[in-house]
Amino acid sequence: MKLDVQLDARPDQAATRAQELLAAGVDGLFTFEGPHDVFLPLIVAAGASEVPATDLMTNVAIALPRSPMHLANLAYDLHLLSGGRFRLGLGSQIKPHIENRYGSAWSRPAARMRETVLAVKAILSSWQDGTRLDFRGEFTKHTLMPPTFVPGPNPYGVPPVLLGALGPVMTRTAAEVADGLLVMPFHSVRHFRERTLPAVEEGLSLAGRAPLADRSFDLYPQAIVAMGNTPEEIEAASVGVRFLLAFYGSTPAYKPVLDVEGWGDLQPELNALSKTGDIMAMVDLIDDDVLRTLAVVGTPAEAAAEITARFGDVADRICAYFPGSSHPAETIRALGDALREG
Repeated sequence: MKLDVQLDARPDQAATRAQELLAAGVDGLFTFEGPHDVFLPLIVAAGASEVPATDLMTNVAIALPRSPMHLANLAYDLHLLSGGRFRLGLGSQIKPHIENRYGSAWSRPAARMRETVLAVKAILSSWQDGTRLDFRGEFTKHTLMPPTFVPGPNPYGVPPVLLGALGPVMTRTAAEVADGLLVMPFHSVRHFRERTLPAVEEGLSLAGRAPLADRSFDLYPQAIVAMGNTPEEIEAASVGVRFLLAFYGSTPAYKPVLDVEGWGDLQPELNALSKTGDIMAMVDLIDDDVLRTLAVVGTPAEAAAEITARFGDVADRICAYFPGSSHPAETIRALGDALREG
């Protein structure tokens, strides 16, 4: 399997951090929509002469507050700048963030995301093929494209458009209209096998697309990893992972993952603590069983073996998060080497 790692750097530090990660042997870089713009670090990395060409991906860019035209322009230009190595990963976020953080409209997220993916692909195809742009949806319309605004065919083709999903409806939607699925990082093996994969197969079937076994639809699993070379390093890395799992687990949208494991009562308990700001109490609720079920824990070799066991039969690459940890190059290289060998 190939290894993608988060480019978790400010834009002014993105080129240096990208160079460090690529020197550690990673196969690709992705960004998350956090405290900084999700596209700008990738633009910096792609345009830096000291950074070797590598695969780049948003994982994810929040789509609902953005126009499909903006997304298409960014995807086109990043694909061009990176030499054909960009993948546009989109996600919906949740209602409170869309309404109260982005100040945008929320309704029927799966329907809106379906239309966004189709609109972005229609715009990109229009530029690539020279056909008239005539996309008319329920939520967005794109029918005006004067020659002044047409960039022309991208020499590297049309960039893939991926969709992040957790629940069955959004997962089916991704399989119906996107070029691949970004599997949300908060999951268990049981949830992935019993909920995610059947929903993907259903979506592919509804759209008349080939089944997963044909590998024409790409899966991009994501793993939250607590990694170290010694028990002490692993325990230290687990602190950041427990914090992230507690944050995810407090969110109602992620309760189905806990339900599958019989831990559904944990979600409202975490949620209540999050409202009081008792972070340490939240972290204490993430015991070793929860940690090792929802995250990957161990040495680089152990982590690679666990990732391969979880996803190796259905995916060709893994997106790895190391929350709260900044691993030296040799540790990340060891994980990548073990993944490629296994």
